[in-house]
Amino acid sequence: MPYYMMLTKLTDHGRKTLMKNPGRVWEVNKEVEDMGAKILTQYALLGEWDFVNILEAPNNTVVARVASSLGSRGTLQPMTCAAITVEDLVKELQMAKALND
Repeated sequence: MPYYMMLTKLTDHGRKTLMKNPGRVWEVNKEVEDMGAKILTQYALLGEWDFVNILEAPNNTVVARVASSLGSRGTLQPMTCAAITVEDLVKELQMAKALND
């Protein structure tokens, strides 16, 4: 199944919501899973972005639904990137090399 990295920035409203209810993180994670994506790992960040999530989803459409739904609430701004494992990258590079040899 494809992998995705989602970086998120909390808005002022999102920060206030999280301060009032820190467990909201788990509620949102459940909502993401209900939309068809699975959060494989999640970290809070210090710096420009507030969270990084590694997701697994069947396709880009599901991830677009997740990002659009979360972003439309006004509590966070998502940026999503497709990702592949390093092992898959090495395999693809080896195949490309073999084609060029």
